[in-house]
Amino acid sequence: MQMSRKWSHHITTLLFFGFGLWSLWDGFKDEGEAEELAEVEAKLDADWKPNTGTTKKSNKDDDDIKKQKQPFLSQFFSPILLKAFSITFFGEWGDKSQLATIGLAADENPFGVVLGGILGQALCTIAAVVGGKSLASQISEKSSKFALSGGALFIVFGIQSFLLPVES
Repeated sequence: MQMSRKWSHHITTLLFFGFGLWSLWDGFKDEGEAEELAEVEAKLDADWKPNTGTTKKSNKDDDDIKKQKQPFLSQFFSPILLKAFSITFFGEWGDKSQLATIGLAADENPFGVVLGGILGQALCTIAAVVGGKSLASQISEKSSKFALSGGALFIVFGIQSFLLPVES
C-alpha cells in the first residue's frame, strides 16, 4: 500500500507549519530563560573546578549504575534513537531518492542497491551529525534567536509547500 502524492504533500505541509509553530513557541517561551541558563552553567563550572573533576567522575559512575539497572530494551531503544530513526524514516518515505532507489533495484542487484543505500545514508548522517555538533559548539541551541529564525524558516517552507501544486 502506497500513500498518494496528494496526501504526502498535505502531510508534509502540515509538518512544516507544525515544526515552525513549535519552534516559534519555544523561542518566545524561552526568551527569558537564556540568562537563567547562563547563570546555572556558570555555577556548575565553578562547582566543578575546585573539585578537580571528582564530581564529574562520580556523576558518570551514577549514570553507569542507572544504565545497568534499566531493562535491556529501554537501553537500546532510547528516546534519541527513536527520534533519529523517525526523523530519517519519515523524511525519506516517498522521497525522490526512494523512488529512484526503487527504479534502480528493479534493474540491478537488490543486495548492491541496499548496501549502497545504507552506506550513502550513513555518510550523509555522519556529515550532518559532525556538522551539527560543530555548529552547536558555536551557537547555543537554546538561543531564542536560533529558535525564532528556525521557526520562521519552517513557516516559509510551509507556505511554499502550500502554494505549490500537488504533483500527480
